[in-house]
Amino acid sequence: MKEISTGNKAVAKAVKQALPDVVAAYPITPQTEIVETIADYVTSGQMKSRYIPVESEHSAMAACIGASITGVRTFTATSAHGLLYMHEMTNWAAGARLPIVMVNVNRSLGPGWNIWAEHTDAMQERDTGWLQVYVSTVQEAYDTTLMAFRIAEHNDVLLPVMVNLDGFSLSHIMQPLDTVEPGDFIPPIHLPHAIDMKNPCGYGGLTMPDQHAMFRWEIERSMRDAGKVIAATEKDFAKRFGRSYGPTENYRCDDADVILIAMGTFGKEAEVAIDILRKEGIKAGSMRLRWFRPFPKLDLAGKEVVVIDRDYSFGYGGIVAHEIMAKNHCEVYSVIAGLGGQEVTYDDMAEFVRTRRMGGEFWFGVTSHV
Repeated sequence: MKEISTGNKAVAKAVKQALPDVVAAYPITPQTEIVETIADYVTSGQMKSRYIPVESEHSAMAACIGASITGVRTFTATSAHGLLYMHEMTNWAAGARLPIVMVNVNRSLGPGWNIWAEHTDAMQERDTGWLQVYVSTVQEAYDTTLMAFRIAEHNDVLLPVMVNLDGFSLSHIMQPLDTVEPGDFIPPIHLPHAIDMKNPCGYGGLTMPDQHAMFRWEIERSMRDAGKVIAATEKDFAKRFGRSYGPTENYRCDDADVILIAMGTFGKEAEVAIDILRKEGIKAGSMRLRWFRPFPKLDLAGKEVVVIDRDYSFGYGGIVAHEIMAKNHCEVYSVIAGLGGQEVTYDDMAEFVRTRRMGGEFWFGVTSHV
């Protein structure tokens, strides 16, 4: 069905159709609309989930963990400081191999106090064992949330998935949305290690060093296997519903000499910048990075690379830029832009490409090249 929706409400619609058994919720700007909409679905009888309004984000994730270990489908949503408050529990969710789906509406971290888009919140969770995907449109937010449940619950994965969408610039923007009837696209959940009251056993006990290393490896193995599951899920989604996705969305990259890489809404905005550069005779292309964990293989051979990071690791640099350099053994021009919702236009992006200094770093609106 075609309609107009915000990114937040599109997520809520997808969650309703995924039929989670438990939703644990705590409000935080700019995510609140998601859990409010789901609450309306539950109270109106449109959704039969157990809705648990908790006193904090830490408790929201703890409630999802407690529910998930019984073998039921779970969902929550958060943003920024709420995600950081969950940090102890996000590690536990991945370590316990629980396929929880969470939507994180990306927001900057204080101080100074700021509620606009930035990716640093999710980046601080990148090593916890959660799969991470970044979306750029209302339609993609809906589609990816549906797929997240199937991916997380696949027996070759059994890891939590975090769907990230930019605060306000996607969470609250109105765009066309075409919803689907999922049917059997999301199979019934089967958690092999779910609590069985007829066969009680211990969970979360003391783990000796040799066993602990094996548990860590099992998470890594499943993260590597997740790439194939993601690809198969996206292929089946395209076959059923006609919309295709991949680890990246490439635009005019085939003959490009320089590639502009960004995530989230910036990745879409970059396409307009590429058209401007092409008219000037600059052979540029854009690559929107969708999946950050597992980190995909990127075809950048023989290309100059400009990376826009909406995040920063102090004392190190732009996180996405350094991930690309480490995985692809290439030099990049690192641009730090959009922090705290800073406005970055497609004209600005085109200028990043024109003035690139390979191996350099540039803080947009703050410094000259460093």
